[in-house]
Amino acid sequence: MPRRLYSCTPSRLNTWLDCRRRYRFTYLDRPQPPKGPAWGHNSVGASVHNALAAWWREPYERRTPLTAAILVTNGWITEGFRDPEQSAEWLGRARELVSGYVATLDPGDDPVGVERTVATRTKVIAVSGRIDRLDRRGDELVVVDYKTGRRPLTQDDARSSLALAIYAIAASRMMRTPCHAVELHHLPTGEIVEWRHTDESLGRHLSRAEEVAVEASDADEVYREAVARPGETAGSPIPQEVDQMFAPSPGPICSWCDFRRHCPEGQKAAPDREPWSALLDR
Repeated sequence: MPRRLYSCTPSRLNTWLDCRRRYRFTYLDRPQPPKGPAWGHNSVGASVHNALAAWWREPYERRTPLTAAILVTNGWITEGFRDPEQSAEWLGRARELVSGYVATLDPGDDPVGVERTVATRTKVIAVSGRIDRLDRRGDELVVVDYKTGRRPLTQDDARSSLALAIYAIAASRMMRTPCHAVELHHLPTGEIVEWRHTDESLGRHLSRAEEVAVEASDADEVYREAVARPGETAGSPIPQEVDQMFAPSPGPICSWCDFRRHCPEGQKAAPDREPWSALLDR
């Protein structure tokens, strides 16, 4: 029998690479283990992304920095903050961030897509994902990804991103237009980090995605067979040999894992963090 296509997103593939236990919790365990509280920095990032998407959907004459600030306010996500005062402080920062960024844009230069879902398939995977923004520059497409974190970005971040490469491949195939350039737009600094792929480098990323997909797909099948054994019921302990296939990858990032409460190894590897902790040093 031919192998069934592994349906995935770049996020699913990256979760497998980052931590197989978190992958199991996220995509396989049903019911899914309860997550921890919402993170404040995620609320900031989502609010900014939503406002930027909405800005491009406004009529041309309303694409102004003031409109951008209003959109941030109207769509502000209040989860994960220490108190209303901290939420209000970050709302002000986010308004400045977004209004300052759109002031650098040409409101008449409509993107090809905003929050655009693209998809492609090979003999191994059916992969889809959503692009923050897809531009047309001359005869080519450019994938644009917004970043709101405090860490400065490097060209290697753009070059090595599996997600951006897959988006470029999928966009090119769907629209039958070349797409080799990917850009990270770091809103806190206004910096744009670009990488221009070749057909060969995009092919390497796609091959890597297929390799990861085969590993994850095989593990998925073992998991499903284990939980479907006669006598097994929902909530029964996962067999040890299956649990070992989804071993955790403990490290500093465990402080920020949504499933931290269910992972003793992660709790030992990194300290607890308050939902607003990532906002304190910015």
